[in-house]
This record gives sequence, structure tokens and C-alpha cells, in this order.
Amino acid sequence: MKVKSRKMLYALLLIGCTLSGVLLWLSVRSVEIVAVHEDREFTSVLVRNFPFTDRGKINWWLKNKDILKAKYNIPKPANDGFFSIVFWDFGDGYKEEGKYDRRCFNDMKPPKNCIEKNRVFSVSDSKNMGLSFTTHDEIYRMRKNGKIVKDGAD
Repeated sequence: MKVKSRKMLYALLLIGCTLSGVLLWLSVRSVEIVAVHEDREFTSVLVRNFPFTDRGKINWWLKNKDILKAKYNIPKPANDGFFSIVFWDFGDGYKEEGKYDRRCFNDMKPPKNCIEKNRVFSVSDSKNMGLSFTTHDEIYRMRKNGKIVKDGAD
């Protein structure tokens, strides 16, 4: 029994180390911005390797918002201060419109000017709602004091 237990322990340790290594690798990959498409105060940013967790996405935005402004001049708020930036997973690249419900960009010529609609994160700001972050299934808002809270969690 001792030999079996020891082999099982080694197997579990190996699996645990492998999973930890993969998770570490996934968490330290740098985000690749493939393209930026703009339509007034609405911006679509096509990305690869975006963080998985809600916290990772928000932290990435907070860390990189000044770089996005300097390099891509986004966001470009409307006169009332409103803007919206949607980060889309670039996935397999540009595709033809063909399939139902693809996100197509008017600033590119067809036929390959669309992507699959796989929104990974969005940031918006408005007078009424303030700065908000939307992930797959949650909305977070930045309070005036800088604290970020999940919508509805007061």
C-alpha cells in the first residue's frame, strides 16, 4: 500500500505543478492589441491574450489606460464626456460578414471586415452612470473615491 500511496502522491504533485505552471503562464502573457476601430465616441479594440478574471481585466485597464490614450488616442469622449470602449477577442481574425451576428467595421473594406462577437470586456463613462466596467456577466462601477464595486453590492 505504501508504494501505491507514494505513486499517487507523486502523480497528484505532478498534476498540481503542471496546472500551476499553466495558470502562471496564462496570467503573465502580455495582452496583444491587434487593431483599434473607432466610430466617434465608440471604440472597438481587438485583442489577444486578455486576462481571464474580472479583477485581471479591470487591473489591466487601470494599468494601461494612459498607454491606450498616448498610443491610440482612446478614449475619445463625446462633448458630454460619454465614451465606450469594447475589447473583443480577435480569435481567428477577420472574417466575411456571411454568418449571422458578426461585428463588422465600417472603416474597413469588405469582404473580410468582421469578427466573431466575443466581447471580453468593456469600459464606459457617462454623467449618469460614471465609469463602469462590464465583464461577461458582471458590471463594476468606480466610485468617486476610486473604489471599484460590483453593481448592486452596496
